Amino acid sequence: MPYPPPRTPSGPRRRTLFASAAGAALLAGCSADPGSGDSGDSPSATERARARAAEDSAGLLARYDAVLTAHPTLTERLRPLRAEVAAHVRAFGGAAATGSPSPTATGSPSPAASTATPQAVPATEKGALADLAAAERALADRRTKALLDVPGELARLMASVAAAGAAHAYLLTEGAR
Repeated sequence: MPYPPPRTPSGPRRRTLFASAAGAALLAGCSADPGSGDSGDSPSATERARARAAEDSAGLLARYDAVLTAHPTLTERLRPLRAEVAAHVRAFGGAAATGSPSPTATGSPSPAASTATPQAVPATEKGALADLAAAERALADRRTKALLDVPGELARLMASVAAAGAAHAYLLTEGAR
């Protein structure tokens, strides 16, 4: 009796999409000579892009802190992702708190070190994870689009951080299921 053919999913696999996006981003970042300052981008434009990227990451860090404050039971799950976002803030030249909000003796989380406006957090853990995933995905998409406007080293950094953000969105989405 012949076995039925294995079921193959339609469309590209997620790994293929992530690898393609990261590869395209790296190629775009590698097209500019990192040592040339005459590529049409003034240092001030580069610094503005870097500062904007640090600010975006700081805003995302504030979202993580707000979710951790509202849902302390997600601390173990979100701690590694939050730590990566804090590292992204520092990589872009911003100042990020290295610790995550942790429950105090009273059981309530300590305040976040971020100075951003408090974020509205969905009442359910599943909703909070979905909200974080959407924020990660939107920021990764914005960074991917911005790659063409920044020079080599910054483009490579932004591509790497965008790929990490896409991976975070995937992990948060899978965790919400």
